Parts: sequence; C-alpha cells; structure tokens
Amino acid sequence: MTTREGQADRPVRLQLYLARAGVASRRESERLIEIGVVTVNGTTVTELGTKVLPSDDVRVEGRRVRMETRRVYVALHKPRRYLCSARDPEGRPLAGSLLEPHFEERLFSVGRLDFLSSGLIFYTNDGDFARLVGHPSRRIEREYRVDTQQPVPEDMLRHYRTGIRIEGERYRLERYRYKTPRSVVLVLTEGKNREIRKVFAHWRIGVRRLHRVRIGIVALRDLPSGQYRPLTQREIDWFRTNAARKPKGEMP
Repeated sequence: MTTREGQADRPVRLQLYLARAGVASRRESERLIEIGVVTVNGTTVTELGTKVLPSDDVRVEGRRVRMETRRVYVALHKPRRYLCSARDPEGRPLAGSLLEPHFEERLFSVGRLDFLSSGLIFYTNDGDFARLVGHPSRRIEREYRVDTQQPVPEDMLRHYRTGIRIEGERYRLERYRYKTPRSVVLVLTEGKNREIRKVFAHWRIGVRRLHRVRIGIVALRDLPSGQYRPLTQREIDWFRTNAARKPKGEMP
C-alpha cells in the first residue's frame, strides 16, 4: 500500500522529519539526534524538538535525507540467513535489499526477525506506523511456528504461559497449540529480542526452524519466500485502530 500526504512548507520537529524521511522510527530518530550524527544546514543538532523546514539541508552521517510524501507499507516473507538491518559489517545479505529494486523510498523494518529465522515482517517509511506496530506495549499478536529437534514438553509451555524468568528477563507466552510433538504454534504479544530461542535453549530444546506466520490480522499465507506484497488499506487501518488494544479471540 502506498499513500500520499500533503507537505506544507511549515516547520516540523527534527525527529518527525527523520521519521517521515524513512530514516528510522521516531524513537530511533531521537537517538540519532542525541548521539550527534544529524546535521541541519551544516550544523550538528543534538537537541530534541529542534524544528526544521522541508527545504532545509538535513543529513544523517553525512547523507542528505528528505521528507517523503509517499508512504509505503509492505509485508515481506524474509528468508533464513537474511539480516533485518540497514547495514552489516560482515557483509551478510540484508532483507531490505529484496525490496530495493522495487522502491525509490528508503524503507526500514518494523521490528526484527533474527538471521536464522524466516517469515513475515513489515517494511515501511512511516515512522509513526512502525512505532505503533512495533512497540511491545501495543500488544500486537505475533504468531510463530517452531520446529524442534526434541519433543516439546507441555509442562514447559504451561510454565511459559504463566511467565518465566531467564537471566533476569521475564518472558510470557500468550497461547500455544501443537501441530506435532516436535512442532508447535506460539502466539506472543510482546516478543522480546530472540525470546523464543532463549526460552527453548533454557529448556535444552534445539530449534530447527523458527518461522513467523502472522502479525495482527496479516497472515503470511502463500506469499513465496523472498517476495513481498503491499499491505491493504484495511490492514493499515486495523493497526491504527487496534494497536492499543489487547487482541481477543482464537488463532486464525
């Protein structure tokens, strides 16, 4: 889905300018300002709330960025061994590179899937949308299929639903169901960094495949690996309407 918004020649906060330029979410844009990698008309700016005009020369790490009027929202089927980052010193393949031939806009991922995981991930240049969907407090459901090397004990999943603490971090599963003794479907509403892998490693259960199949109402379905589709306006509106509410109902 792409949309166009008016761009009046009026000042906006710098972090909002960066988000609308597709640099990063608004929160991450604030961090970039604070660490001193953003300049406006040749001057480094570190104060949040600084206002700029659309016509100003705004640069991040020396590269000029401009507010974009077209908003892009896509669902990508990320293959395994692709990284959800803007760059990688090790030269590993980037998931965003699968989209670059098709879009002039600079897109960034909404959240992450780790290098060895596959499945559904959103890319956009709308920082507000990314913050809305990606923030853990919004409790957007994320559904995963996990294939393991050993049978998954139900006692473990029951503990996970109640809430478990590993190395000082608390993890909690929303619900689960079995496909086979070595294949389970998990639903999370917070999804901390590498959460599923950490929980399964804690129980000494090897993960063969970790695959995300749904975010909110958007399901991966038959989208081929490495391919993308635009989000529909109905899907975009659903996130904007429901992101602050705890989802209800059973797994689709």
